[in-house]
Amino acid sequence: MLGSKPPIVIGRFAPSPTGPLHLGSLYTAIGSFLDAHSKQGRWLLRIDDLDTPRNIQGADSLILKTLEVYGLHWDGQVRYQSRHINDYTEALEQLIDKRLVYRCYCSRKSSGSIYNGRCLQLVDNTINTPYSLRVKTDHRSLSFDDRLNGHLCHQLDLQHGDFILKRRDGIIAYQFAVVIDDYLQQVNEVVRGTDLLDITPRQIYLQQLLGLPTPSYMHLPIIANNDGTKLSKQTKAKAVDLTRPTESIFFLLALLNQNPPVEIKDAKVSEQLNWAISHWQPTALAGIQTISLH
Repeated sequence: MLGSKPPIVIGRFAPSPTGPLHLGSLYTAIGSFLDAHSKQGRWLLRIDDLDTPRNIQGADSLILKTLEVYGLHWDGQVRYQSRHINDYTEALEQLIDKRLVYRCYCSRKSSGSIYNGRCLQLVDNTINTPYSLRVKTDHRSLSFDDRLNGHLCHQLDLQHGDFILKRRDGIIAYQFAVVIDDYLQQVNEVVRGTDLLDITPRQIYLQQLLGLPTPSYMHLPIIANNDGTKLSKQTKAKAVDLTRPTESIFFLLALLNQNPPVEIKDAKVSEQLNWAISHWQPTALAGIQTISLH
């Protein structure tokens, strides 16, 4: 419509409460925060706590405290996935009604990295056997443009196969829940790590099946240890230091290729972030997949 304003940018940060934030997760949080606020947008916080066996008690509170210490204040209320099971169940029922989902009795070990659809034609007479729910994929090419990694195209059935939406233990899979969450929170710009780049086509496919809009995607380089592995809880990454936020923010802005001036090295957190918002240039990270700490 002539003269209408473009929709406000809504970004988000969605950590899992499996431990405290480490430098890699804080790096991603700052990147998504800067991207949203550089466009006068909103930045939401979601706690992805569906994978209950991996959750650590009190980790969510520590995550919130860390973000506050680092001046990364979110807009609105924190969304906890575990409080919205009905949203995922309702969306799953839509796909079931369309016969786009089927039961799978295969173990993770026997499924392989790309599922061959062996349970697709199975007559379901194993009522007491645990099963997962898989979505049917087809021979479509799915393309999207990542703001840092360019144009990407995946052959869904050959590169992903029929993938799981609900696990055998009854837990909704991340790749399904995130699609519903982003839609319900009206997220239109997703900024996250490049380790999630390859599964993005799955989420776009689900958006298409459910008739949902597709956000803009930007996948930041991941931070790696000396041996090249991703800095993560699994590689025993240390928790973020809450006593030296200004030093850490300056360091992370440098890792984000923002070239922060030495004048803000010892400035207040709010001043550092204000500078970073007004000077945010994500294209400085284009083509970079991994950033080493050393």
